[in-house]
Amino acid sequence: MEKHWHQLDSTEVLDKLDTTEEGLSTAEAQKRLQEYGKNELQGKSRGPLLRFLLQFHNPLLYILMVAAVVAFYLGEYLDMWVILGVVLATAVIGFIQEGKAESAIDSLREMLAPECTVLRKGKQATIVSSELVPGDIVLLESGDRIPADLRLIEGKNLALDESALTGESMAVKKQYDKLDKEDLVLAERSNMAFSGTAVTRGVGKGVVVATGVKTEMGKISKFVSGPQKSDPPIMRKIREFTKVIMVGIITLGAVNLFVGLRFGFEAGFVFLVSVGMIVAMVPEGLPAALVAAFSHGVTKMAHCGALIRKLPAVETLGATTVICSDKTGTLTKNEMTVKEVFCGDKNYAVSGTGYSPEGEFSRDDDTVTDLDGHTDLQQILLAGLLCNNAVLEKDEEDKDKIQGDPTEGALLVAAAKADISSSAKRQDELPFESDQQYMATLHRRDDDALLIVKGAPEKIITMCHRQLVDGNEEDFDGDSAVKEAKRMASDALRVLGFAWKRVSKEQTEISADDLQELTFLGLQGMMDPPREETMDAVRRCRDAGIRIVMITGDHESTARAIADKLHIGHDEKRAISGEDVAAMDDDQLFTAVTDYSVFARTSPEHKYRIVTQLQKNGHIVAVTGDGVNDAPALANADIGIAMGVTGTQVAKDSSDIVLTDDNFASIVSAVAEGRHTFNNIWKVILFLLPTNGGQGLAILAAILLSPFLPVFSERLPVEPIHILWVNLFMSISCAIPLTREPKEKGLLKRPPHDPEEKLVNEVFLRKVSIVSVVSASAAIIMFLLYNNGVFTEPDVPTFAQAQTVAFTTIILVQTFYLFTARWIEDSAFKHSLFSNPFLLLGAGITILFQLLIVYAEPLFGFSPLRTEPFPAHVWPYILLAASPGFFLIELEKLYIRAKKSNAAH
Repeated sequence: MEKHWHQLDSTEVLDKLDTTEEGLSTAEAQKRLQEYGKNELQGKSRGPLLRFLLQFHNPLLYILMVAAVVAFYLGEYLDMWVILGVVLATAVIGFIQEGKAESAIDSLREMLAPECTVLRKGKQATIVSSELVPGDIVLLESGDRIPADLRLIEGKNLALDESALTGESMAVKKQYDKLDKEDLVLAERSNMAFSGTAVTRGVGKGVVVATGVKTEMGKISKFVSGPQKSDPPIMRKIREFTKVIMVGIITLGAVNLFVGLRFGFEAGFVFLVSVGMIVAMVPEGLPAALVAAFSHGVTKMAHCGALIRKLPAVETLGATTVICSDKTGTLTKNEMTVKEVFCGDKNYAVSGTGYSPEGEFSRDDDTVTDLDGHTDLQQILLAGLLCNNAVLEKDEEDKDKIQGDPTEGALLVAAAKADISSSAKRQDELPFESDQQYMATLHRRDDDALLIVKGAPEKIITMCHRQLVDGNEEDFDGDSAVKEAKRMASDALRVLGFAWKRVSKEQTEISADDLQELTFLGLQGMMDPPREETMDAVRRCRDAGIRIVMITGDHESTARAIADKLHIGHDEKRAISGEDVAAMDDDQLFTAVTDYSVFARTSPEHKYRIVTQLQKNGHIVAVTGDGVNDAPALANADIGIAMGVTGTQVAKDSSDIVLTDDNFASIVSAVAEGRHTFNNIWKVILFLLPTNGGQGLAILAAILLSPFLPVFSERLPVEPIHILWVNLFMSISCAIPLTREPKEKGLLKRPPHDPEEKLVNEVFLRKVSIVSVVSASAAIIMFLLYNNGVFTEPDVPTFAQAQTVAFTTIILVQTFYLFTARWIEDSAFKHSLFSNPFLLLGAGITILFQLLIVYAEPLFGFSPLRTEPFPAHVWPYILLAASPGFFLIELEKLYIRAKKSNAAH
């Protein structure tokens, strides 16, 4: 099996690439450039016009466009323009969303270094990074961005920030020897430098082994620009719902046509009536109401700290069954904090989190109020302060922040909590090297100088022969210190050992030979602590039936310890590493994602595979992330959630939601809003469809009754313009206020709604059937009673007046129904009528406009909807005929509640 680049030594790498240590010649570089192509990420090549036109290749849009043609044929031009507006809006939304992947590719390109320094035939040259080819030797220094994947061959104190690619929050110190292990995750390939990462300190030299799409960053671009995620659950449901409704509507239209022809009506008239019936039953106002519901959800989620980039994501988040979360910065604060100090054979706990120098020291649960009696603690904190290159400062908002290594920053903050300071001047430094595992500094004081060493505990302990106990130096037995270091590490603490010795103040330089016979000061253990609010958020997720899965680039022990503190996967024995994931095939991983909730040391491909297998398990998966390494999973997940503060632009462009505060608790609040949005969408659907059903049934009933009632042989009980008005106006005046219904209690105490459940279900059929039958029956009965002079003697009623009465009856049936449609199962009598003032306003506007329409002719001199006023004494009868729209649904809800109660007992 061919070895990976990290398994080869520098000589083997150069030989394989046919490169000398002096680099390629210019001619050879140009030749390879033609062979390999430029160092660019390839995205989609379709232009914006073609992408826009392709959006119309959609069966749903075909149906809508046919409906628009029918409306034009009938002369219903307003209806036609509304339907065409829906078609255009759908195409535009699809066009915008498809462009999202290209935005992510553009952001990936921006992460590539524009220029780099190469060594060609022993001479340095600055070239455009896209001209790099395998075999080129790149020179690196602090501040550089890596232009391609490199196998490092030499360097000094070289450390890289790889957080955007691997999720590793700490700067990675590099080495140059080969690594024997084959399947190492990216974070552990310490002799490699990856495209898009950055040099934080030191200098180095590396040979290019991959460019463009062949780099690790390029592989991510393939995931991002590859097959896009499936449609959100609500859009799939609405698409299926639309197909079912359209089939039902066309079937009723065909039945109407067949019955009319059988009854001997003129074919042209029956055809026009049937087509009019189809148009009447198309819920034109539903898209506008859905957009209103989504938009209101977007606004509410923004208050929770979640910015929505794609409207349907509002509801999808509410349907989420699994949240795959990164650890660093999402579940934790991404601020290293000293939590424990061991010195003088004593243990001290340190309170406080983050970089704020506020906190206390305690021993055996007793707060240390006066550090004067704790010399050992003072000295180890002083050592951490002096042997340090970080700086603690204030940002623009007067918040504490660290410039430099987060670990060293934690030591500064610990010293600040004890008011430790020093004016000792640094004379010399031995910087940290990965092979030596320590850092040493020399500080001059008034009477002497201090040589301070910090580093890996096992290394520091071997340098010491004395220890500091109660301010005095005693013989040192390293066994107890080793045990303490292991105990602290088992608690997921990053442990540093400290030692010092006094030297002559005349000494100005130090070397490795000076690091002998030191005095052991103790250990400091630090961690990136969980956010205070995260534990409650995880509990709320558990109550809501949502499983939390941690996927992190951090070490397994750290991931497991943080997961234990947050009660994530608390019944599991261990975390699964990226190495384990790499060794599994898809079937094995399919089982593993069910059994385990903590995945550590993962690569972008691992995260992508984990999300995919969770989806195959039937879950709706939300994924959080902030780095480039998260982009494939963010793009593939049902909901991608990017960090707004620490997130890269690539992550944001690949996501559906951006968190403004990088806080996991914000996701939980947004989940509640997502469920609330779905509830309101469901209420809107259950409210609007009876409007269309009632009108369609009224037309069908008129045709069926025409052999017995000649009045229906030439005219319908309602005019097409009345149908259009009801369809559009009710969706604006009443359905949109339904989207402002207040949040129901206990939303996060319920399991997520089933993503596979159809919108056309038992509840839908029951409620829509009841209200549609009530609406059609009331309209036909009121039309016939009025037309037969029951309400108008001795006056002679007109046909237009009877139509106006039927039209008004349909409006009022829906208005009555509105006040019970606010709750799917709860009784309207249990809730305040004023809890949604928008609904009261909408109902008032509906009645006001209906009055204006009915009495338009005497008020304005003309009637835009071809109505005629009827006597005022008819209104009570209309109200009586419309009231079953409220009371029958209340009885239906009473029956359902009783049925559930009996089942529970």
